[in-house]
Amino acid sequence: MIDQIRTYSRCSKVFGNGLGDAIHMRERECSIQRRHQKVIEETPSPYCSAHPGLQKMMCDVAVNLARSIRYGSAGTVEFLVDEYTSSFYFLEMNTRIQVEHPVTEEVHPGLDIVELMIKQGIAEHSLGKGLAPSSSEMQQSTYNDLYEVGKARGRSHAMEGRIYAENPYKDFAPSPGLLQYVDWGGMQEDWLRVDSWVDTGMAITPYYDPLLAKIIVVGRSREEAISRFVSVLDKIKVSGPPNNKLYLKSIAHSDQFFRGFATTRFLETFFPPRQSFEVLASGIDLTVQDLPGRTMKLGIPRSGPMDDLAFTAANILVGNPRTTEGLEIIVVPGVGCALQFFTSAVIAVTGRDVSVSINGVGYPTWSKIVVPPDGKVEIQAKTIGHSNGFRTYLAIKGGFPDIPSYLGSKSTSMGLGGYQGRSLIKGDELNLGDCSPQGDDSTPFVLPSHIVPFYPSDWVVYVLPGPHDDEEYITADGIAKFYTTHWLISPSSNRLGIRLQAPIASDKIQWARESGGEGGSHPSNILDNGYAPGTINLNGDTPVILTNEGPDKGGYLCMCTVATAEMWKLGQLAPGDTVQFRRLSWNDARQKSFQYNEWFNMLQRSKSVNKIEDGAFDPLGGPLEDVSYGSILHRQSSPTGRLPHGVVFRQAGDAAILVEFGDMRLDILVRARIHAFQCLLQENRIPGMLLLCPCIRSIMCFYDPSIIRQDDFLKFLREAETSIPEDMSTMSFPGRRITFPIVLDDRWNKEALQRYMSTTRDKAVYLPSNIEYLARNNGLRSAKVALDKLVASDWASAFILPVHFSYPHVSTNPRTASNIDPRCRLVGQKMNPSRTFTPRGAIGIAGPVAAIYPIESPGGYQLYGRTLPGWQTWGRGPDFRPSKPWLLEVFDQITFIEVTEDDYLELERQFDAGQYSFKVEPVSFSVGEYSQFLLTIDEELRVFRTLQAEGSKREEEREHILLHEWEEQQSSSKVNTTQAAHEGYVLMLTLKSGAEIGITISASLYSTVWKIKCKPGDTVLSDSQDLIILEAMKTEIPVVAGEGNAGRTVLRLGPGVMEGKTVRPGDALIVLE
Repeated sequence: MIDQIRTYSRCSKVFGNGLGDAIHMRERECSIQRRHQKVIEETPSPYCSAHPGLQKMMCDVAVNLARSIRYGSAGTVEFLVDEYTSSFYFLEMNTRIQVEHPVTEEVHPGLDIVELMIKQGIAEHSLGKGLAPSSSEMQQSTYNDLYEVGKARGRSHAMEGRIYAENPYKDFAPSPGLLQYVDWGGMQEDWLRVDSWVDTGMAITPYYDPLLAKIIVVGRSREEAISRFVSVLDKIKVSGPPNNKLYLKSIAHSDQFFRGFATTRFLETFFPPRQSFEVLASGIDLTVQDLPGRTMKLGIPRSGPMDDLAFTAANILVGNPRTTEGLEIIVVPGVGCALQFFTSAVIAVTGRDVSVSINGVGYPTWSKIVVPPDGKVEIQAKTIGHSNGFRTYLAIKGGFPDIPSYLGSKSTSMGLGGYQGRSLIKGDELNLGDCSPQGDDSTPFVLPSHIVPFYPSDWVVYVLPGPHDDEEYITADGIAKFYTTHWLISPSSNRLGIRLQAPIASDKIQWARESGGEGGSHPSNILDNGYAPGTINLNGDTPVILTNEGPDKGGYLCMCTVATAEMWKLGQLAPGDTVQFRRLSWNDARQKSFQYNEWFNMLQRSKSVNKIEDGAFDPLGGPLEDVSYGSILHRQSSPTGRLPHGVVFRQAGDAAILVEFGDMRLDILVRARIHAFQCLLQENRIPGMLLLCPCIRSIMCFYDPSIIRQDDFLKFLREAETSIPEDMSTMSFPGRRITFPIVLDDRWNKEALQRYMSTTRDKAVYLPSNIEYLARNNGLRSAKVALDKLVASDWASAFILPVHFSYPHVSTNPRTASNIDPRCRLVGQKMNPSRTFTPRGAIGIAGPVAAIYPIESPGGYQLYGRTLPGWQTWGRGPDFRPSKPWLLEVFDQITFIEVTEDDYLELERQFDAGQYSFKVEPVSFSVGEYSQFLLTIDEELRVFRTLQAEGSKREEEREHILLHEWEEQQSSSKVNTTQAAHEGYVLMLTLKSGAEIGITISASLYSTVWKIKCKPGDTVLSDSQDLIILEAMKTEIPVVAGEGNAGRTVLRLGPGVMEGKTVRPGDALIVLE
């Protein structure tokens, strides 16, 4: 009864020539198995070594078997060995090479089993026979001699461990997903071999075996092999979904394995410590964030925690460095967060006022908490109506060491960083660092309420005016009204931007101009410039606060910029809250920064002695009066008149200055001057100067206000600008001509527009077709003529933003470029409001420039086609590098070749696999030659621009009417919402009076009805059936029937409930029978 005894698995590697001859290559130990599949293999077997004669008997039996069946190839004969009697029993023969064949090769220097199989195949094919019996390959002495050579070289014992994409703590469940970082240690030792097919950025699918790699080591002894095996496991990194690397290390450290006593059932009872937690429920959103995020600009989102004050406080409370990665959580009533810990850990929960419990026992927020082993941490929003604040933070001592950094940060962004480049979901498991309590970690420490920041529903956020708080753009009354308005936080807000709504729908920005000129038809439009973090971006008539995932460049005016010390408040602005912006001086902003930093220092000191020190203060500080002053720091005139309006230096918060050159038009000479200015600043860098973000007619200059004052930095910029000669006509710029495939008028962009019309705005001059609008707006006969022009000439990337993602509520330019031939340079307004969704690779027009969207994202350009994105996250392919995942550079030239949708899908597949190669040719862009070209087409260009201006004027007039109609509709919708609220109140009274009995399913958060998936009269099929889909924070939130409601009938929808309508917490969505 073999299955009832404790057994070891042994196997003997054999090779036969098919003619009745066979040899063996010694035995292998294969007892470490799960689901009858090996995990660790080694040779020689420690059991055989301890039982002399057993190895020879097994190998002889294996060879006799191979001879008897005239076996021809490599094969493995497997045996089970009785632990007590050493008797062995035939189990099976694997008639193929096996995964563990490298351990056999490593103790036989020079042996290549695959090569041997090929030789056998050649002999069978060419001679009709196998390898000759007299050949060295078929002599047992050959392999015995190789083994002795190996021993003499210190290669007596080999061991292989298999790295699997599986979770050994969940019955070895497969773990498909994204490999975010793979590093095999870079070791070149001759005792190490790594066989693998995976690399950073590869997706592990659920369709194949989960084997990722084989780690093979060899040593003079088994003890040395084990030691080397463990050291390699310590050095290699395989970050992504769960894998068994740490599990292998635990096996190697176990006493039973070390002594060579592990049987085939060893892993059935082997449960090493599990230092991790599992997500049981993720709330509305759950992400990994760290500080300071990604600070390289270049259009790459900064990310990081939205409320860095609460985040940093949580890290201080658990004893982490302030920048350590932690969790950002959003919960709403009925949609909580739950984490199952498998080890003891020190945690802290800060931010929004929530209920925290561990195994059902409540704990205070803003405190140090010790989670016991197997502790279940639950975070729940308090009742509807108790909504102060929006985001919660959870810090864990030691952080998440297995989450890799991407471009310098572990923060989760749009497909980048964090865990799998996404929000955490149910079932995710994250490994923890050194999280267990030590020393005084178990001593309670709770922040008293007067120290904890207060989160109101009506906020005041302090800002610095500018860069465009200017009567050139907005009237004096409009500026004053902007700062006195209590703006409503829209449910369409998210980590990219916080969209604001006026209290009265008819209220809008009071513009001082009719249009944005070349920047676009709407007065909010400008030619793209840099954005400072926290700037209030005027997206059409909708203010949007640009937050952590927001752009650093774009084509909208920026009214004011949140002071650095006030940025944390943006993370707690909840949909339905209000916010008023109050201006303060640069000096007052610096004072707030001092208070902000001192609060952390106070907390750090208090935590070290487990007592809040006397005189501790509220980080909000006292209120300040609004200070009205201009945002222009200095105007510098042009001596020769080459730059109308000269150079303007504008305040952009307390840590940046926007420098604008000339008037609002696209001019290569201006762009060349900006480039020269940038080079000069970089050559003469001063302490405190940070990043420079050049754009079409401006450059955003960032500085560290703790090192250099604003007035000193301004002086440095002014002196640099005046030292540049005005005549730039002799300059030329080397670049490349790159060919992109393009699908014109594609189905993916049409789907994005359809979604926009159903959820955002259904009437606009650019609807239902962006392309037909572009034709009309440019005085062209048809959409076909417009498309022909858009691909007839090369595009110059003289104005390119080296890397730029596309963001919400602001149409930024992932790759902005202008058509080289101005006769083909179409113009168009930005969508108002902008889209919440744009396909990856979409290309569109706004103002006179085009943009390629590198990822699926929001945006506002007029879409006309789809191309390859020019961005490779992991730097795969001949045109990219891991350190440079973008393609285009300044002064590259882009040409398009039209392809079909089917062709595009194939090219996209090649691009994603890193197999696509762009056609690249060297070119040079000469400003002088280009100026001469313009002279030759002067008359033709004049006619084109006249027709273009006439078309733009007609479309602007139409848009004015359609926008007014849409705004009236929105205003009416608000009235209807009020009426709906009244109807809901009447319905509630009716239900209370018993006139009609029903079960009401209510909205749990301020959101928009995205899809209604039931109708009156429908029968609910299951408790988990989705009845309505809400949308908030760019997240779809299913509203399920709920426990006990299967079989009930839908009586009606809630008052006023329809797709596209806004609902508030507690609003009735559906009434069931």
